[in-house]
Amino acid sequence: MTDLHPPKTELFDVAGMTNTDPKGFVRTVERYETTDFGLYMARPLDGHPDIAYFRSWLLPGHGVRVGRWLPHAGTKLDHDVYIDIADIETGPVWRTRDLYLDVLVDDHRGLRVLDTDEILEAHTAGLLDQVTVQRAFERTFRVVEGIAAAGYDVEAWLGIPLTWPDGV
Repeated sequence: MTDLHPPKTELFDVAGMTNTDPKGFVRTVERYETTDFGLYMARPLDGHPDIAYFRSWLLPGHGVRVGRWLPHAGTKLDHDVYIDIADIETGPVWRTRDLYLDVLVDDHRGLRVLDTDEILEAHTAGLLDQVTVQRAFERTFRVVEGIAAAGYDVEAWLGIPLTWPDGV
């Protein structure tokens, strides 16, 4: 049994330079960049034992949030890229609804999918309808197939010029 919870939502207020995390905490964002294909966000992550800094792209056309996080000094993460399968709404305040499934990528080496148990339990508990669950799995399959075909290179699969400034 997992820690059953409703889908997590986040808000990204570009003008206000804030990010409201899934627990409702409003965090100050150091950098937003809006492009024709998505939204880049960079901010420190307080209180996490491994991750010091979030860097992520919201890509509504792909239905994913792609993150390359910076660990605390002396810490190594078990992945290079963390991809959340999500529904993304654009606007003055962007909104994501996490669809439980995650894809962790080790650059040029491989990937793994996490949280299939969570999405199935959420569906069984009535937190997600069948259409949403199917969309999440289909999107995950497209992501996995695309990244594998691109030699486990996320940016090559996307065909989008993502930037990952250090720190911001």
